[in-house]
Amino acid sequence: MSNGFILDLTGNGNVFQNIDSFGTAISAPTAFAGGTANSRGDDGGTSDPFTLFTVTGDVLVRIFGVCTTLLAGATATLEVGVTGNTAALIALTTATEIDANELWNDTTPGVGTDTLANITGPHVIVNGLDIIETVATADITSGQIYYVCLWRPLSRD
Repeated sequence: MSNGFILDLTGNGNVFQNIDSFGTAISAPTAFAGGTANSRGDDGGTSDPFTLFTVTGDVLVRIFGVCTTLLAGATATLEVGVTGNTAALIALTTATEIDANELWNDTTPGVGTDTLANITGPHVIVNGLDIIETVATADITSGQIYYVCLWRPLSRD
């Protein structure tokens, strides 16, 4: 660290101007199609859980989903977290409660807008645990959510 304002944890020149600087990553997987074996939304299929973000080292994150097409799937539920704590980042929510134009960051998605203060976290993820989306209870047969992850490194790796 050359002064009190620059943080380079990577050693590769990835500089964060101050402690409040976040990188931005977006995950835009294909639409849910849980009626098709092993596709996104197939409860218990090979794409469940679905890896949204690959993490290396330790990171600080805030994450939210943006629903572009309402979700369908009777009693299906959805959550975002890490292996061993699958609802750590976004709590288990009934899929049909997540509608188009809603920002999903907790069990009561908001329409169109929310404040950063209402986005849960920041969360610390350690040891390179990937961020995953888990479908539970039943298949999500249609709909679309993409995810925005605000992140910054806490370790050199």
